[in-house]
Amino acid sequence: MATDRLQFHEMGIDDRILKALADLGWAQPTLIQEKAIPLALEGKDILARARTGSGKTAAYAVPVIQRILTSKQNVREQAVRVLILVPTKELGQQVQAMIRQLTAYCARDVRVADISGKADLSAQRPILMEKPDVVVGTPSRVLAHLSAQSLDLQASLETLVIDEADLLFSFGFEADLKSLLCHLPKIYQSFLMSATLSEDVQALKELLLHNPVILKLQGSQLPDSSQLQQYSVQCEEEDKFLLIYTLLKLHLVQGKTLVFVGAVERCYRLKLFLEQFSIPTCVLNSELPVHSRCHIITQFNQGFYDYIIATDEQVLADPTTTARRMQGGMGSKDKEYGVSRGIDFQNVSNVINFDFPTTVESYIHRVGRTARADNPGTALTFISHTELPLLAEVEDALIGDNTECALKPYGFKMEEIEGFRYRCRDAMRSVTKQAVREARLKEIKQELLNSEKLKTYFEDNPRDLQLLRHDKDLHPAVIKPHLKNVPEYLSKTHTLLRDLSPINNGFQPYTQLMKDFRGKNPLKSFHYTGGRSRGGKAGKS
Repeated sequence: MATDRLQFHEMGIDDRILKALADLGWAQPTLIQEKAIPLALEGKDILARARTGSGKTAAYAVPVIQRILTSKQNVREQAVRVLILVPTKELGQQVQAMIRQLTAYCARDVRVADISGKADLSAQRPILMEKPDVVVGTPSRVLAHLSAQSLDLQASLETLVIDEADLLFSFGFEADLKSLLCHLPKIYQSFLMSATLSEDVQALKELLLHNPVILKLQGSQLPDSSQLQQYSVQCEEEDKFLLIYTLLKLHLVQGKTLVFVGAVERCYRLKLFLEQFSIPTCVLNSELPVHSRCHIITQFNQGFYDYIIATDEQVLADPTTTARRMQGGMGSKDKEYGVSRGIDFQNVSNVINFDFPTTVESYIHRVGRTARADNPGTALTFISHTELPLLAEVEDALIGDNTECALKPYGFKMEEIEGFRYRCRDAMRSVTKQAVREARLKEIKQELLNSEKLKTYFEDNPRDLQLLRHDKDLHPAVIKPHLKNVPEYLSKTHTLLRDLSPINNGFQPYTQLMKDFRGKNPLKSFHYTGGRSRGGKAGKS
């Protein structure tokens, strides 16, 4: 029962933190917070595995802030007491924002600095010279500051936190992390927070933790089917475009939606395709400036956009790929980019895997962007016949003890949307390789201008920043006006398909409904009764 659970006010937390928690509307702790906060306040090292969206950030942020407030009752000297390592810049900004929310009533006593951005080391040095209590950054950026002697942790560090620990090695930070440990004191408290307990996490445990308490919360790595509905539909390349056009244009998918693709080129191809039908979308990928990426996420959370097309890039630091792209005029990729990993997208109703993820962990992190906390969500995954073995791996990983697989077939018959196929092919003919390349260059130049040239202007005029939108049409492809609207004879299909969509109303039988519909469709029910003259007499051949 909820009354038997430990509450925030029973944990010995400072009243100022409790007031900030109340302002956030957190009536009671989540399971990970209930278990981890008291142990952390006792000074224990913790390895915690809890599913994405379960409140892991606050589970370590609250005890970290409490410990700083307690320390400052005795020692008023300003020093860096806490280091929080994150795999991506986006997550770094999110962690900083969370700590600032939790320290709303003690901001003078607890200062936090995020150094994970792309700013020059010299620009960040004055911030570190002020010795903020909490430093947030990626391993490579923290190591760079340690090497430049603008950050010193040997004498003052009390707590080390590694957030999304299962991603650090996969993002190529293993060498940086091992080098960084040489700059830390011998005694400090450590937290490892992760959505999965992979071999990489076990290696980090041996490297960093001393007699840790291991918390394995929630047997499933994703919410159960009462909160998260997961569907898969088998379709090949052309059918993917046909299906997503139908789902979005006919509003068969309701609410804010994240669409994941596997490469930067794919996200622009899909954006240009949807532009043909006047469906506005934003793109998120590693080539965009970090300020633009974080601004897009913020505006998406505020409800400015309904659809984001995001790349989930597995290999971001391949030097040969980067060299080829630079020679071709494209911007360089940011190896510390990652929007499918750890980012708290708010109130996302649906995740669509347009391209199937290459690993089980990637699937879990993508789908984990929806159904966060206690909110419901839906995940729909497109699968080609060559990806069926990967689907089997995901299904095996999601099967719990004596439970059915969480992935269900999406009860959608492609033949029912055949009438839209000619429109789909018409749009795809306009989305050429040249159009995609031009769109990619145009977007990067536009976002670089927004991010760098107007940075100081937006700092002085924050209201204008709210008006800056990232979902404008790129228009390098030829726009065909007739594709914007759905014809009358297809709009009847729209009404029927919306009623049949399992995302909204669960599975319903197609057969009888389609029979009723075809009886009313003039293209299906027209019968030739023989030629007749205008005078009413039968014509002769």
